Amino acid sequence: MSQFFEIHPLNPQGRLIHRAVQIIYKGGLIAYPTDSCYALGCSIGNKSAMGRIRRIRKLDSSHHFTLVCRDLSEISTYARVDNAAYRLLKGCTPGPYTFLLKATDEVPRRLRSPKRKTIGLRVPEHPIVQALLEELGEPLMSSTLLMPTEELPMTDPHLMRERLEHEVDLVIDGGYCGIEPTTVVDLEGGIPEVKRLGKGEVKWLIH
Repeated sequence: MSQFFEIHPLNPQGRLIHRAVQIIYKGGLIAYPTDSCYALGCSIGNKSAMGRIRRIRKLDSSHHFTLVCRDLSEISTYARVDNAAYRLLKGCTPGPYTFLLKATDEVPRRLRSPKRKTIGLRVPEHPIVQALLEELGEPLMSSTLLMPTEELPMTDPHLMRERLEHEVDLVIDGGYCGIEPTTVVDLEGGIPEVKRLGKGEVKWLIH
């Protein structure tokens, strides 16, 4: 049965953040709020939890997971970022964007796009996520909490606990955070290309 933490969305309680990270360290899978919508997350090397996400969402092997990072310096550890991409990233992080970039060798092979060797990365602007990442000291491997039979992500943490109590180890109730997924921007080719329009504004990305 999953645990359930009510964490303040603006001033996260340190003791609960610490307990949440201990669950992640021990191989746990969590449901947590972001600046776009709720997501499922686990440690970057957790193959078992990755399989659990696939089962919950009924995903095939082509699904791209996202690495949720603390800041730009962490992104540069896991992706190859040239000067133009760095300037763009600096202008819209933290925020509700996922960027597709060429992965470095730090990214486990199973997380990279098999053909293009890319990885999705984001830096969310949400105090709970930032506190989790600071305590964790590495990115979260993440996927939107969108159930296979539904068109919109789950928004009610109590319903998450009810439906996923045997599937996840922790549900973090951080209040309502929206239903729009991130805007996905492909930066691999040098020119920003919007692959999915979501919560993040794109007018200033396109010139």
